[in-house]
Amino acid sequence: MKSHYTIGELAKAADVPTTTVRYYERAGLLPPAGRSKANYRLYDNASLERLRFIRAAQMSGFSLDDISVMLELNEQPRGACDSVQELIEHRLAGVRKKLDDLQHVETVLKSALRSCRKGEGQKACAVLSRLRKEIQSARSKRTSSRKGKK
Repeated sequence: MKSHYTIGELAKAADVPTTTVRYYERAGLLPPAGRSKANYRLYDNASLERLRFIRAAQMSGFSLDDISVMLELNEQPRGACDSVQELIEHRLAGVRKKLDDLQHVETVLKSALRSCRKGEGQKACAVLSRLRKEIQSARSKRTSSRKGKK
């Protein structure tokens, strides 16, 4: 392992683009360890480990805000587990919500596909007709609500 890395070397060692390193730096997650005489960013082995931690946490579904908290907690000797548990519970709730939303989308798409298959050979696609009607209905609702506010 090297003792100091340029941004390009750090990115290569962590297998990420340099833009990712710059993004994490701007987000306050990965400050450079120092600067060279030519004012280039320099990173150390701790920076490489921090970058790998950020990537692993992101791939586990944590947001950058979560990761920022986790990085702070990682520096505390005790009490971090309860806070990390709260982060995980919050992230799990978000995942469950997304799964519910995706299941709803799946149900709607399956229904639309059945409608399409049932109406094959007709001049107008039933799904497109239904979507156009929904758009018109939404427009008329907005128009009528605006008229009611005047």
